[in-house]
Amino acid sequence: MRKNFFASLLFSSLVATAALAQPAAPPSVMLPAAAPASVGVSPEGLLKIDQLLQGYVADGRLPGVIALVARDGKVVYRKAFGYADAQAKTPLRPDAIERIASQTKAITSVGLMELYDQGKFQLDDPISKYLPAFAHPQVLATFNAKDTTFTTVPARSEITIRQLLTHTSGIGYAVIGSPEARAIYAKAHVPSGVGSPSGTLAPAIDALARQPLMNQPGERFTYGLSVDVLGRLIEVLSGQPLDQYLRAHVFEPLGMRDTYFYLPADRHSRLVPLYTEYQGRTVPMPASGMLGLRPDFPNQAGTYFSGGGGLSSTIDDYAVFLQMMLNGGTYNGHRLLKPSTVALMTQNQIGDVSQGLNKFGLGFSIVTPAGAAQTGQSVGSYEWGGAFGTDYWVDPKEKLVVLIYTQKFPHTNTPDLVPRFRKAVYAALAKRQAAK
Repeated sequence: MRKNFFASLLFSSLVATAALAQPAAPPSVMLPAAAPASVGVSPEGLLKIDQLLQGYVADGRLPGVIALVARDGKVVYRKAFGYADAQAKTPLRPDAIERIASQTKAITSVGLMELYDQGKFQLDDPISKYLPAFAHPQVLATFNAKDTTFTTVPARSEITIRQLLTHTSGIGYAVIGSPEARAIYAKAHVPSGVGSPSGTLAPAIDALARQPLMNQPGERFTYGLSVDVLGRLIEVLSGQPLDQYLRAHVFEPLGMRDTYFYLPADRHSRLVPLYTEYQGRTVPMPASGMLGLRPDFPNQAGTYFSGGGGLSSTIDDYAVFLQMMLNGGTYNGHRLLKPSTVALMTQNQIGDVSQGLNKFGLGFSIVTPAGAAQTGQSVGSYEWGGAFGTDYWVDPKEKLVVLIYTQKFPHTNTPDLVPRFRKAVYAALAKRQAAK
């Protein structure tokens, strides 16, 4: 569903693809490994995941794919299939670094909620209390597509921090949002965040604040730059640039050694090339990119830290981050969040506002009974993903942390990948610990 936001992008080039399984783990696995049967997972069921993922690589729909399944805090499945670089025939490794795009949002949300636990703000504070440029917001009333002029009406209320965390602020997306948002933000030089290495947050977020909202605050779920605003809020509340704050307060405590906005030189070679589709085939994304996005942006010396989409990471690093959430805010002796704050983040915070079959908490989509009936997940699972083909979910009832990573956009020839993978994961459980 969320990938529909990105359906307007398309790139072209040509390459042949090939398949090669690469199950061997590198020396360090951050979550401890365990025999599947010891945590109620069927080894035979995991072999079916092998077959499923190998199939997508073998038929050329994916150059490579990485998947990880952990139960009770222990990894029972961690494998890579295919190639990192299909042209060079470089095997994909499980410790490859990939662009996680909107998976950045949950990390930024956790960073902000650490400050909430310190009493730095209240969820229903107006954002203008800390970022004055957002005072007296205006809402789009009419829009002329021919010359991009528009009229506005005053917002009925100020934007709150809770609304930013839940994408109900009315702020849209540059480049990938609605036609109105794309045009208005482009004229104001508001960056999309992803693949935007130049500039800094302060002037960009001030420019965004001067643009009209796409709807009244709290009125509906509008996926957009809200979490980029929260990244700037972290800077103001903490007195640190966003990258430094997240490193000190999230990455280092959790041991997330390979998560960066812009990669150090010694990690450049581990960044997986980005792929796209052309005439039904999977091909490399051109180096020149499109719509302002160059695929090599994580290897640039950037200064713009997008809290909504700028990070690159490994599947291992993100699994530790999710395990911290599943543990109630703690991992390996480090407490990042209070248990009550984790509970707050992983329950419905949008009331009756629609977000498809599911609801939204503070940084995560929350699986409802209607969503669980379709996906097989437990009610109360929380999830999200990124535009380049990364997805995750946490199932607290089953004590599961599950991730699947690819590096391709768009995904028109793999729309069934995540649903089939999800089904295979639950089929591999020897016994469901809780009814859906």
